[in-house]
Formats: sequence, C-alpha cells, structure tokens
Amino acid sequence: MAEFAEPLQRLIAELEKLPGVGARTAERLAYHLLKIDRDDAMALARAIRDVKERLKTCQICFNMTDGELCRICSDRSRDPSLVCVVEHVRDLIALEKVGSFQGLYHVLGGKVAPSEGKSIQSTTLGALLARVKKGVIKEVILATNPDAEGDATSLSIGQHLHNSSVKVTRLARGIPVGGSIEFANVEMLREAMSGRQEAGNK
Repeated sequence: MAEFAEPLQRLIAELEKLPGVGARTAERLAYHLLKIDRDDAMALARAIRDVKERLKTCQICFNMTDGELCRICSDRSRDPSLVCVVEHVRDLIALEKVGSFQGLYHVLGGKVAPSEGKSIQSTTLGALLARVKKGVIKEVILATNPDAEGDATSLSIGQHLHNSSVKVTRLARGIPVGGSIEFANVEMLREAMSGRQEAGNK
C-alpha cells in the first residue's frame, strides 16, 4: 500500500496523540485539514500556537489566563468571600456555564490519588490555605467530583481548614456518584450548587 506523503504522515501521527482519536479518525481529520481553505488551516495553527505560548495560570486561583489574573479574579462585581474549589479548569468552566455562582474559584490542578502516588500536597492546597489566612474568605465550597478520589480530596481539604473560621460546604449530591462535574448538565449543577451542605469537618 502506498504511504502517505511525509507531511501528511506527520500530521496524522500528531492527531493520533489526541485523546479519543484513533488511526482512522486521525486520517479523516488530516484529510479535512488538507481540503479546507489555507486561511482556516493557518487560523487553527495560530490558535494552537497561542494557547501554548500565551496562556498561563492565574496568580490567584490557577485558572487559565493570558494575563496576570483571570477574568473572574479581575471582576470586582464577584463576591471574594465565597470561593469554590474545583479539581481542574474544565470543572470551573462547567460551573460557570450555570451562570448563578458569583463568587471566586480555586483550581487544585489535581486530586488525591493514592494509587498514583498523589497526595493533597501535589495540588495547590498551600495557595488555598494562604488565601484563607488573609481573612476575606467566609465560605469554601468543595466542588470535587463525587468519586472516591474526589471525596478523599474534599476530606483532606476539610481537615486542613478545620481550625479556620471559614464555613466549609460541599455540593449537594445532584451529581451521580462516580459522575463528573465536567459532563454534568447545567440544571444538575445548579441544583448541586444551590443545595450545597456544610461539610463535616468542624
């Protein structure tokens, strides 16, 4: 069978590295990119380049931003006394789509995963505790995923906040056990946020 031209082979190989993309899907995507207008293809290439070169983490909450602070931390209309703790940026995005939460966020960048050798210290917990010590935060909402690792992460954070004056709550179980905040629908997340309950760390 004739081989693909070398540039096309490289494109297919790179596309195959994307999650959920197998060999045939990579070939279809590569041919699609080959057929589309050059300007559209270059726009995609520039977007990928800009994501890698310009995006960084917010100095306060660890959300993604192209400045020093993300748009949420920069928004003075939001309530700085209310902070929602999530595992990843994609969870923050899912909660923002609900449109009802007007506090700030803190992105852990991971979770407790003993099987992978990851403790709470491998997250941005230290930065969260430093934010709490400033005395502005009144409530910390633990919005980790409702699975064993998410529960362990929330428990650990609750223990670290045990002697603080902040109220610690968790999302209501509107999200199925073992589910993911990232893939929950808007109504489910709205109910989970509005029905949040005080965590048992006090």
